[in-house]
Amino acid sequence: MIPEVRPIRILLVEDSPGDVHLTREALYQAKVANELCVVGDGVEALQYLRGEDPFGGRERPDLMLLDLNLPRKDGREVLEEVKNDPDLMHIPVIVLTTSSDEADILQSYRLHANAFVTKPVGFDQFITALQQFEGFWLQVVRFAQ
Repeated sequence: MIPEVRPIRILLVEDSPGDVHLTREALYQAKVANELCVVGDGVEALQYLRGEDPFGGRERPDLMLLDLNLPRKDGREVLEEVKNDPDLMHIPVIVLTTSSDEADILQSYRLHANAFVTKPVGFDQFITALQQFEGFWLQVVRFAQ
């Protein structure tokens, strides 16, 4: 008997409406089976992850896509808090940002990011990147239930 595959719950932490739209469209085009939740800043990300108001009753995500440059609480701070919280540290965090700065890459991995992806400039390249993302993170990797 083949086990039922449920969609992967993804939390996208992104403040740019254009990048949110692009990510939604790319996930759709890449045919990634997911439940995508979006928050616009670092404070909301932590509230969501901890189930605090206004996000009470939500299900914890299987994976987080995190931009680094966010309002109210920077993505680096969010990453550090998540990876230092015993209740959250198991959630894979993929830094998805426009930065390709070596210092950002190094700091993200020092803060225990699971991957660092620089957003491709063009839509076609972004779809390709998300298809590759889907192939590994959503087909190969197993998540804690």
